Amino acid sequence: MYEHDELTYAIIGAAIAVHSELGPGLLEHIYENAMSVEFAKRGIRFEKQKRMSVTYQGEIVGEFYADLVVENKVIVELKSVKDLADIHKAQLITYLKVAKIKTGLLINFNVLSIKKGINRISV
Repeated sequence: MYEHDELTYAIIGAAIAVHSELGPGLLEHIYENAMSVEFAKRGIRFEKQKRMSVTYQGEIVGEFYADLVVENKVIVELKSVKDLADIHKAQLITYLKVAKIKTGLLINFNVLSIKKGINRISV
């Protein structure tokens, strides 16, 4: 089990490893599968496509699926798009609030340098 800052550092390290080997231009689910392999290799506990319930005034009104939830502390949303839009960040913020998780990473793999594709978001 990782401390919080160490956990986000480990997740980013996994993303760098995946991007270094696969590069940009693939579909999102391929990067999700590769991140799953990398997490397992590194001993990082995670859930893939975790179903999360949405409540409104105490009633369940729907659900969403988070790409990766790491150690129930960080939601990782993966993209493979030309440019991240404000809606991608807003979506992750909503996911964090609904899930009552404080930290999220929005990672766009469709970039030449993965460091430019990583966004840390806290609520």
